[in-house]
Amino acid sequence: MIELLTISPLEVLATIIATIAMYLVMVVLIRVLGQRLIASLSSFDVAAVVAFGAIIGRASLGQEPRLMTGVVALCTLVLIQAVVGAIRSTAFGARVVAVKPVLLMAGSTPIEANLRRCHISHAELRSRIRLAGVGHPDEIAAVVFEPSGTVSVLRAGIPLSDDLFVDVIGAEHLRQP
Repeated sequence: MIELLTISPLEVLATIIATIAMYLVMVVLIRVLGQRLIASLSSFDVAAVVAFGAIIGRASLGQEPRLMTGVVALCTLVLIQAVVGAIRSTAFGARVVAVKPVLLMAGSTPIEANLRRCHISHAELRSRIRLAGVGHPDEIAAVVFEPSGTVSVLRAGIPLSDDLFVDVIGAEHLRQP
């Protein structure tokens, strides 16, 4: 019975390596596909995320999952998150790990290259604008795709602070009167 719960030191090492590898692959995919992958998910996105989780879990746990394999994989993921958090808190880590926000609209004008970069369609952009309570494009000062995958809609009529757009990709499209 105990054999069904425990694993050998070699299996511990294999679990740690597989978990780290799958974590890194997922991070690279999110970087390539954009943070949209993790933001307000459609039913198709939810299905994809569930499949990703199943694949990562299966790869981490190996052919014969045991309780200890799951514990090792879970502890490895928590440790990775702690290490990434510590790295992100340094100036160097913030530059390497952090994703920069992207300007999607300057006033009522969509920035096509940035929409493509973030994998956001015009239909999705319009939806996000409506969700922000905006009824007309002239009400928009800027729309920013945030690192968390959310969309910030800033209303026209209130001056925009340059300080808020220092790290925003495409901020040069904003014209202040």
